[in-house]
Amino acid sequence: MCNADRIASYAVEALLVEAAATPKPGLVDRANNGAHEDMDFFTFQKSAAALAPHFTEFARAGAKEGRSLHTLLSELRPIGRAAESAMYARTGGVNTHKGAIFSFGVLLGAAGWISAHGKPLMADAVLNAVRIVCAGLCHTDYGGQFDTPQTKGQAAYLTYGLTGVRGEAEAGFPLVWDYALPLYRVRRAEHAPLNDALVDVLLVLMAHNMDTNVLGRHDLAMLQRVQEEADQIAKLGGMRTERGRAALQAFDAQLIDAWVSPGGSADLAAVTHFLYEIESMEV
Repeated sequence: MCNADRIASYAVEALLVEAAATPKPGLVDRANNGAHEDMDFFTFQKSAAALAPHFTEFARAGAKEGRSLHTLLSELRPIGRAAESAMYARTGGVNTHKGAIFSFGVLLGAAGWISAHGKPLMADAVLNAVRIVCAGLCHTDYGGQFDTPQTKGQAAYLTYGLTGVRGEAEAGFPLVWDYALPLYRVRRAEHAPLNDALVDVLLVLMAHNMDTNVLGRHDLAMLQRVQEEADQIAKLGGMRTERGRAALQAFDAQLIDAWVSPGGSADLAAVTHFLYEIESMEV
């Protein structure tokens, strides 16, 4: 038996806590609007609320009797399109969570399938299921010819050969599994404030993620500067230390001034929280 509503609630929670985490360099948080003029903290709250029923539908699709992980993606995509429409309707046309809708669509579908089969919702099991759901995705979406990219992901693929969130999902979110989730587990075990744990996870993701959101506005040189600075701040201790916190504030100002928004890393921070929390859920 799959409790789709409860599984989905963890995903909505993940969007809410990620948006609230402060400071997030270049991103909307409780202190400022980051490198954005068309959205603020409350835009993200409205968007997350609008997505809640669609997140439940993702989980239900995965839990449907007789469903195969190998064909699940085709069932999830129309739900994702409906979720995008709901997001745009609630935000007045602002893209707050398009990338997150894709990530959580496949994660929730996979989690619904696992739960329906009576298995515990462990992060590795969910990510392994996501690999199956997304097998061949990059070849399907990027293997054809397109002269004019319709998304930042397509533009990054044409220019740099990067597969963005699709590649992350097809590989089972390795940045989350290898870097973010281990750190998040440590910080939560240390009883760090939730805010601080999320910001530290964001930093490690920014240091390693080839973020197509950054590339959508800038170039590879800017992305490399963002990665290097995030890595340096993490080495200073991030939210653990006074020097790290001061460096984060300065980094935020720098990215806002340069109009850099690492939104792909923010989505992966939300994914990290989701995977951490669902492990406590009873089947």
